[in-house]
Amino acid sequence: MRIEVAGENALIIYFGEKTDPRVSAQVQQAVTILETELSGMLIDMVPSYASLLVIYDQLATDHLEVRSRIRKVLDQLSDATSNSEGKLVTLPAYYSTESGPDLAALAERAQMSIDEVIQLHSETEYRVYAIGFAPGFAYLGEVDERIAAPRLSTPRMKVPRGAIAIADQQTAVYPAVSPGGWNLIGLCPTRMFDPLAEPTMPVQVGDRIKFNPISQSEFISLGGELGEIR
Repeated sequence: MRIEVAGENALIIYFGEKTDPRVSAQVQQAVTILETELSGMLIDMVPSYASLLVIYDQLATDHLEVRSRIRKVLDQLSDATSNSEGKLVTLPAYYSTESGPDLAALAERAQMSIDEVIQLHSETEYRVYAIGFAPGFAYLGEVDERIAAPRLSTPRMKVPRGAIAIADQQTAVYPAVSPGGWNLIGLCPTRMFDPLAEPTMPVQVGDRIKFNPISQSEFISLGGELGEIR
């Protein structure tokens, strides 16, 4: 683990060099402890796959004190194997060629039936490794390698809110209408970001995610919309 300067009032902690559940658990454990350890001087923390950005209040502390407190926390983590797990969140998923225009091509590429692809995707428990690109866009891993697929060679101009997608061994739910180059396999009616809700996102880094297959009628009844894809 190492600590580097990331700005005049920010430090970044690197926990490892690659995506790994153990490293992700350490990041989340550090977030929990530092919220207390840096109370009164903390502005924000931004966790990612294997790093944590710590932004502090220069009027309340300085670089040396923050680094010293962070090092104290890291020393505690290095002596323990973290078994911390975030909460389990189940997301409804309407899988179909109607809601997932890349589902058939992905199944053909994997030499599987569409039902087998759906089964593999929905049976896997994913971990939230990072939230980025857009508010509520949670990067989830790891997708079963048999249905992992590269990004599209030409990104779409418009991906609907709620689109469930795969890129390499990651999967995600698009929180809003946006361009995108991931493979679309279904739709989720759950809002991944709502600025008027508390909390604003149903998941956070470290949480575990499962997808529960639902029918089109269930999708509609849960508030889902069959948005335009182009």
